[in-house]
Amino acid sequence: MKITTLLLLVLLGGTVNPVFSATDKTEDIRKLLKVSGILDQLDYMQDSLLNNVSMMVTGSFPKVPEAFWGDFNKLMGKKEMDELVERVIPVYEKHMSPETVKKLITMFETPFWNEWKEQMPKISREAGQIGSEWGREITQSKAFNEKLEGLIKKYELEKLNKAEQK
Repeated sequence: MKITTLLLLVLLGGTVNPVFSATDKTEDIRKLLKVSGILDQLDYMQDSLLNNVSMMVTGSFPKVPEAFWGDFNKLMGKKEMDELVERVIPVYEKHMSPETVKKLITMFETPFWNEWKEQMPKISREAGQIGSEWGREITQSKAFNEKLEGLIKKYELEKLNKAEQK
């Protein structure tokens, strides 16, 4: 009797719970990335990466013709961003159930989230700039550098590293 009941529950459980294919879940994740504004954040990552590389280029080559920058801005495009999305999707697949993905899509499609999706990239950029400025101020401050020097002396890093070089 118990085995029959258990078998019945397993069979009913399989029919009661909807079956999600990996393809459906992947497509839902793509939609979630779009409606949540995360794709815009990935674009910001691309812009930030290119900005960092451009600073390295101008640091090494102070004179750069304008035509270079036109070609430089074409180094990354849709293909590279699609590759990034393909790498990100498995993270969502690993950590989120199909039901959660669908609920998030529903939530992000509400009018309430439109302002958030529109403003979040701007907020992230500005907050990132403030964070960078703060980090620069801290690491350049006399107090921070005195504390750092104190740690270097306390742990005898100069002595330790001279011994390693010999």
